[in-house]
Amino acid sequence: MARLDRMPEDERKHLLALPCPSFTTAPWVSGPGLSQRKIALITTAGLHRRDDRPFGVGAADYRIIPADIPANDLVMSHISTNFDRTGFQQDLNVVFPLDRLREFVAGKIIGSMSEFHYSFMGATDPVQMEAATRDLARIMKAEQVDSVLLVPV
Repeated sequence: MARLDRMPEDERKHLLALPCPSFTTAPWVSGPGLSQRKIALITTAGLHRRDDRPFGVGAADYRIIPADIPANDLVMSHISTNFDRTGFQQDLNVVFPLDRLREFVAGKIIGSMSEFHYSFMGATDPVQMEAATRDLARIMKAEQVDSVLLVPV
């Protein structure tokens, strides 16, 4: 894990100055209970299939990850020098909890999961990702995904 006290002062000041919104505990939308929802994962870990193109610096697009992908077929091309990849190397579920989602489906905690999940590159200005996220929202709506588990990395 990156530690602020070990970063150069200019990097530390930059990170501490970033806005951090707070949210109420009220749901943003109404809808069915979890046991009736179809859920997709979206991570910012810069994951992609081994045979897919890696993320570049400032990438604002996303990669599609099939739900049945074996863990060994996922690669992380997150390139920040402040990013510790150890958790990903030890357990994919730290950055992409696909196994946990499968367990929730099997235990009937959630209704189902999407056939596809998605990865963005962290360390990219979210404003630059808006067009891609709108496109992805349309795709997920067509797939009848009604909930998303966001995994910021």
